[in-house]
Amino acid sequence: MNYFAAIAIAVALISIAAFGCGLGQGRVVSSAVEAMARQPSMAAKIQLAMIIGLAFIESLTIYSLMLSFILLGKLPPTKDVLELFKQAPKQEVISSSGEFGRPLAKN
Repeated sequence: MNYFAAIAIAVALISIAAFGCGLGQGRVVSSAVEAMARQPSMAAKIQLAMIIGLAFIESLTIYSLMLSFILLGKLPPTKDVLELFKQAPKQEVISSSGEFGRPLAKN
């Protein structure tokens, strides 16, 4: 696989981490509010544990955002990629090794 294609796919998949963090934070807050409603006397301790847990979850989101920015910096500009595709002959495709010049298989 082409190095740049792998980076582009990785950047796209990092969004799954952000989605998972959003779901996790929603569940944490939901469970904490439910626990506080059941035991109002423990609300302060439950709230403290919830905030610490949310901080850990949010750190994963921040790390994935930083990683995606770092990987995006390694990609070539879109203009250069489009120019590369314009230069390639129409009957050739990118091979699995990421090289141009391999003709389409004729059946």
